[in-house]
Amino acid sequence: MTIIQLEYFLAVANHGSFSTAAEYCFVTQPSLSMQIQNLEDELGVILLDRSTKPIIPTEAGQIVLEQAKEAVASFYHTKEKVNHLKGELSGRIRLGAIPTITPYLMPKFIPMFIKKYPEVELEIRDMMVLDLIDALNRDLIDMAIFSGGAPIKIREINLYEEKLYLYVSPKHKLYLNKEIALEDIDVKDLLMLSEGNSPYNKLLRKLFAARKNAKLSYNFANSSLETMMHMVDNTPSLTIMPGMAIDYISEEKRKQVKRFAKVQASRKIIMAVGHTYVKESLVQAVKDTILSVAQKGVAEFLI
Repeated sequence: MTIIQLEYFLAVANHGSFSTAAEYCFVTQPSLSMQIQNLEDELGVILLDRSTKPIIPTEAGQIVLEQAKEAVASFYHTKEKVNHLKGELSGRIRLGAIPTITPYLMPKFIPMFIKKYPEVELEIRDMMVLDLIDALNRDLIDMAIFSGGAPIKIREINLYEEKLYLYVSPKHKLYLNKEIALEDIDVKDLLMLSEGNSPYNKLLRKLFAARKNAKLSYNFANSSLETMMHMVDNTPSLTIMPGMAIDYISEEKRKQVKRFAKVQASRKIIMAVGHTYVKESLVQAVKDTILSVAQKGVAEFLI
């Protein structure tokens, strides 16, 4: 029994497919299948039910699965400690983030990170919150960045507090206001992202609830913030935007960015780490780089 065999077995169990697992492990499907077959022959049991789609572990496979997770994690934890002792920082990070973070944080985060840690390979994924949590639980990504408030039971690290703003159409009646109070907003005019990728905090969720109950001419599902902003530019409407997005709009359009009056509208940015991820030096490297980026932007720190 080898670590490679256990890793391949975990990959198939997580992905539910030999071909997808082979792509994930950067090997050919026959090589991966042979290693798993050798593992089954050595243990004398069938580990995977190949008749189902997706492929699932058998009863014996479930037992081996839990032990394999511990063994692989322990192996890499030992390797991580040795690399840390030698002052080395290398490996791969599979990092996911929600769509209201990825386009604004990553263009600043990635250049800074790869310059400081050239031996680390980054794999970035743009996903909804529930998809991020599922990917973490299935070991498909190592870390996830999203706004706080999601019901998860995964290790969380507070990053920073980011202010929220209103982006208002020049055609809207509130455009000339420097600040806008919640009670002055007609929810029929408010374009909002779906909850799966939204930046909203608890305070603003009542706006979301009010909008869901309002009679609307049109609605958007799973749209991007850019779509919302283009709609605002062309209709008498408004939307909510995170502070870091301000850096990516023109000086002329910044006149459309308004503060909330009377309330502290913000979102807490969180990083979650998968149960099996043991490379603490890489976790710290990602955290430190994100905080460096946030410090230069509109964000305000929690820690």
